[in-house]
Formats: sequence, structure tokens, C-alpha cells
Amino acid sequence: MSVSHRPLLIAIYLPQYHPIPENDAWWGKGFTEWTNVTKARPLFRGHYQPHLPADLGFYDLRVPETRQQQADLAAQYGISAFCYYHYWFSGRRILERPFNEVLASGKPDFPFCLCWANASWTGVWYGAPNRVLIEQTYSGYEDAVRHFYALLPAFLDKRYLRINNKPVFAVYKPMELPERKEFIKIWQKLAVQNGLDGIHFTGFAWDWSWDFSNEGFDAAVCVPPAPLISEASKTDKNLPTIFEYEQIRMKLIPAKIMKDGLYSCLRPNWDNTPRSGARGLVFHGSTPELFRSQISLALDQLKDRSPGSRVLFIKAWNEWAEGNYLEPDQLHGHGYLQVIKSELDSRSWI
Repeated sequence: MSVSHRPLLIAIYLPQYHPIPENDAWWGKGFTEWTNVTKARPLFRGHYQPHLPADLGFYDLRVPETRQQQADLAAQYGISAFCYYHYWFSGRRILERPFNEVLASGKPDFPFCLCWANASWTGVWYGAPNRVLIEQTYSGYEDAVRHFYALLPAFLDKRYLRINNKPVFAVYKPMELPERKEFIKIWQKLAVQNGLDGIHFTGFAWDWSWDFSNEGFDAAVCVPPAPLISEASKTDKNLPTIFEYEQIRMKLIPAKIMKDGLYSCLRPNWDNTPRSGARGLVFHGSTPELFRSQISLALDQLKDRSPGSRVLFIKAWNEWAEGNYLEPDQLHGHGYLQVIKSELDSRSWI
């Protein structure tokens, strides 16, 4: 088996597991993602809550040993890289400490890339939709240049994930980026000027028919589209919107991948009621074995692709308050990770 031809499995990584002044001010002293996780309670019969971590415990991402344990666990089960959420509000950064320490220390020695989570922070999931905490703004050419140079040390790091020798940079809401073609043009020019072959721009595709190449992007990550979620009818305002994972899991990725540069995005589980209560969305009854059929289809779709285009995203590694994670929990243990490794190892990648 040629390991070099195996797919790239890129797990989205949330850095909100350490206190920051902003969260202290908004939600109370010492707030982290664990705050909502630990106070969650079942909202209906059979509802699995709270989701509690197993091996890694209630970690603090300021601790280097925790970051190393995460990387070791990911590598053990076939995850290729972490894609760290990156926040940039016209020069203002937030939750940047874990990644900055990874970059500065050189540890863990595990591949990574960045996803610009270019969305305003609001209180929408907490019952305050009109409360804007930080507004996502875009400040034109000078800000684009400043943004690029802020990330250049990461792009030049030997651990930074590359496709076609270009650092992978994802944009969470590409259509909200004004003058996106010009932004990409600026970054591509700066990349070449600084010794890179360019940037591999990837946008999250909320509409799977999105013509990403016409917008200047090299690829698109197929996240579950809005029409799928709107299929649900909510009959009780005191309950979240509920999907049976067994019924929905194969709709979360494209049945066929018809175009190079489209990347499926696996979704092993989802339950954001720890954040949003009855306003939340639940994929009920997710198990590692049900997830197996999703990853099996996604891997089969990659077999006919050239090795350099065998890419899968997984949302997510550690979004615990959204019930969306691969890290071991107290119900399934290493189950989701074991399924990934099992399906990867059962195929010959040539």
C-alpha cells in the first residue's frame, strides 16, 4: 500500500478552549467551549446529552501537552491535518493563541492549514440574534496585504499543508468576501513574490452547484446545503429541530463528485443544543457504524481521482458544543476514529 497516495483527511479544528478577555466580558469569567458543554441536558426522550470527553478530558489549549496529544491521536487514526479556524476582523485577531504557539514552538510536528471563519460573531445561538459581538468587516487592499503578511510565517512553515505545492487556505463564507477575485489576485501575487508557488484557495460551498473556479477559487468544500435543513418541520417550539442521523447521513455529502476540486465534507454527528437549546439542530442517533457508510462512500468516490486530488474535509475534530467531533467521548470512545482508520486501511491506494 502506498501511503503517499492515500487521501488527505483534513479535520476542522476549533480553538475556543481557553479563556479570552472578549468571552469573559460577553459570557462570564473563564468562559470556554466547555462552559456550554457541561451544562447541557437532554431535551427529549433518548436525547444524548451532555457529550463529555474521555481520553483528553476538559482540556485547555494553552497547554502544549494537550495539543501534542490531539495530534498524536489524529495521526494514529489516519487524519492528515488539522484545519484551524482563523479569525481576522480587519486586523483584529481573536482565539489566535493556540495556533500561534503551535507555529512558534514547532510542535506538534503535525500538518495544518487555516480556514478564515469570516463571519460576524453574534448572540444568535444564545437567543440574542440582534446582538453583534464582533462585526466581520473588510477594509480593502491594505487590509488584504496586512492579512497576507500576518499569515506568511505559517504559509512558509514546513508543516503547512500543500496541494500542488501551494498552501491550502479555506474561506468559510466565500460569497460574503467582497471583491473576492481581487482579494485572491492580491494574495496570489504576494505569494509568488515571497517564494511560494501560490495559494490553494478553497471555499466552503453551501450550494453544491457553486461555480468556485469562476470566483477565483481552486476548490470547494461541500458542506450540507441549506435546503436540506429546511426539509425539517418543527412541530413543537419547545423542542429542537430533529433529524434521524440514519436517514440523513448520506444526504450530507454529494452522491457523486462530478468535478475536480470538489471536496466532500464528512459530518459524523451534530447537536448544537448545548449552545442554543430548543433553537438548535440535532442529528439524532449518530453512531460510528452509521458514520461508516458515509465515509465509505466518500472514500470510494476518491479512488478514480489522481493522488493529488484525493481530499476529504471532516467537520469537525473538536466542536463539542455543537456535538460535532471525532475526539473520544464517554459514549463511543474512539469509535468514530476507529471507523475512519478501518475504512482507510481496507482500500488499496495506488
